[in-house]
Amino acid sequence: MNIYRGCCHGCIYCDSRSDCYRITDFDRVRAKEDALRIIRDDLRRKVQTGVIGTGAMSDPYNPFEKTQLLTRHALELVNAFGFGITITTKSPLITRDMDILQDIQKSAPVMVKLSISTADDHLCKQIEPNAAPASARFAAIGALAERGIYCGIMLMPTLPFLTDNSENILEIIRLAHEQGAKFVYPAFGMTLRDGQREYFYQKLEESFPGLKERYIKRYGNRYECPSPHARELHTLFTERCHALGLRYNMSNITQDYKRGYNIDQLSLFGRNL
Repeated sequence: MNIYRGCCHGCIYCDSRSDCYRITDFDRVRAKEDALRIIRDDLRRKVQTGVIGTGAMSDPYNPFEKTQLLTRHALELVNAFGFGITITTKSPLITRDMDILQDIQKSAPVMVKLSISTADDHLCKQIEPNAAPASARFAAIGALAERGIYCGIMLMPTLPFLTDNSENILEIIRLAHEQGAKFVYPAFGMTLRDGQREYFYQKLEESFPGLKERYIKRYGNRYECPSPHARELHTLFTERCHALGLRYNMSNITQDYKRGYNIDQLSLFGRNL
């Protein structure tokens, strides 16, 4: 469920900039025409409830959502028709809608994923210039967890030569646990497609001189760009998460957040509005 098109977070690595998605003027956020009516009509026609996902292509809590309230009204429709919801965002604005999320959670699964790549606010500002600082996202996790909303962290992407170090990974895990997160789901690397790659390299040149050449030398035009330290980081990550009781496998995370709702298999309902 993508209510908005485009994103103004300015993340230098964003996959949604890729040519394959054909989103022109990506940094300008636009609300999709008649989105709420389409969502209402689609949900009304469904004969079986499931879980709706949002936040994959455009953050549902962009700055315009403060006044437009489209995501909030969409959640009201989700609640009215008895569906569950999973949300991925970089914005603490999601805490505004905790009342609706709690209401949905009474009868259907809810999962909130705060996307965090670095625990360092200064580096965060460099790679995600217009998004909320990492510290504000950790605080949002704490607020959601305090209200009993199932939430955790999407630790992705992990940028080679920038955020793929043990200090960053361990600090994210520590803060996640401290704030009451239930899980940390990682990807120790990133992807680069046509369109996205050129933008990323341009931003590397501006903020991290010399790093572009290291990427080109190691990855060329490859789509998958795993961290050179992926294996060691994965071992360190899983050991620390296990010790703290944090989930990190998606199958276990999915089992946890749908537990108690008597749903054997949740269907992910999504229409690219």
